[in-house]
Amino acid sequence: MTSADKRRLGIYLHVPFCMSKCAYCDFYSYVPKNEQVYERYANALISHMEHYKSAAAGCAPDSVYIGGGTPTVLPREQLLKIVRAVRRNFTLAKNAEFTVEANPATVDLSTLRALRWSGVNRISMGLQSADPRELKALSRIHTRGDFEDSYYMARKAKIENISVDLMFGIPYQTTESLLRSIDYVTRLDPEHISLYNLKIEPNTHFGKIGAANLALPDEDEEFRMYIQACQFLESKGYKQYEISNFAKPGKMSRHNLKYWNCEEYLGLGPSAHSYFNGTRFSFIPSINQYMKGIENMGSEIIISDGSEQISGRAMMGEYIMLRFRLTEGLVLSDFQRKFGYDFEEMYGNKLRPYIEGGYMIRTRDGFALTPRGMFVSNYILSDILSYADLNAITPASEF
Repeated sequence: MTSADKRRLGIYLHVPFCMSKCAYCDFYSYVPKNEQVYERYANALISHMEHYKSAAAGCAPDSVYIGGGTPTVLPREQLLKIVRAVRRNFTLAKNAEFTVEANPATVDLSTLRALRWSGVNRISMGLQSADPRELKALSRIHTRGDFEDSYYMARKAKIENISVDLMFGIPYQTTESLLRSIDYVTRLDPEHISLYNLKIEPNTHFGKIGAANLALPDEDEEFRMYIQACQFLESKGYKQYEISNFAKPGKMSRHNLKYWNCEEYLGLGPSAHSYFNGTRFSFIPSINQYMKGIENMGSEIIISDGSEQISGRAMMGEYIMLRFRLTEGLVLSDFQRKFGYDFEEMYGNKLRPYIEGGYMIRTRDGFALTPRGMFVSNYILSDILSYADLNAITPASEF
């Protein structure tokens, strides 16, 4: 069987290390007390890849994403060892997208060149804001100058696909300062831009302070930020394809599209999630337990929360939720083919007020949220998924 005949798969590798913990971050990350843990972790992650090598033998991964944390905090040799292990253990598809997250001030030109030489062809770089006051409020350790230096180093290393992360709704930010940050980034001409709304999570520094004690824009201002940012990015040639993601033609994130299209992906590392062979599972969010599990007894003991077979109505709900994150929206013929049911018969009555209110549109092929609807998508999707015309469907046990 050639790689062209194998089924596609996304590979996600979690590197949980950070130089410091950002005030807003709710991802599993770890500030190491000494550097000895780097090699130990890299070896554990490679052993985990080896464990899944045979299970993934029938797959040709067409996207790889090394995220974190900050993968580029790793010493260069350990990071390159992980990259090489991916190619050794998995038969990647031709022209696979291979992304590494690289925070400003944690990369140098020689490392970026070595990554490119090893097959990495995409870098995702977290700027978050080009405003010094906003960066300080987020407790980012880099400056705008650090970001710019890192960006140009990536270009000099011949990396031709760069994504830049920005945030909105952050302390001290206004619509005008957000648009200045976006203007600054678009002038650098990256291929992809992500724009994430700040969420105050309980276990973060911001969560402990409390939203009431942060200089946050109100909800009306956040709405203006989002709508004007979408319009501005569109005017600069960045087409919105998902709630938080914008790309030049042909440069959509292949890896992230796997999540939103309910395609298979294998996530390795502490806190990493997978949807593989029809099962969802995740690994325990503890670097020490993860490494001990790999080293002593194999990966079975580090699976957290067990595993779950996704089928029936749960799969249908998940598909609806994820497809509506995309600007393309839900395609009726795809839904019919995948589940054997008419989406419009099931949910049409519930969609009508959102269409009339300008939150959703009827497309040529189905339904999609407008930018206005995307801003309140959590509410809309929760409302839609709580309802279905039960006369139009069979009981869940029958599908």
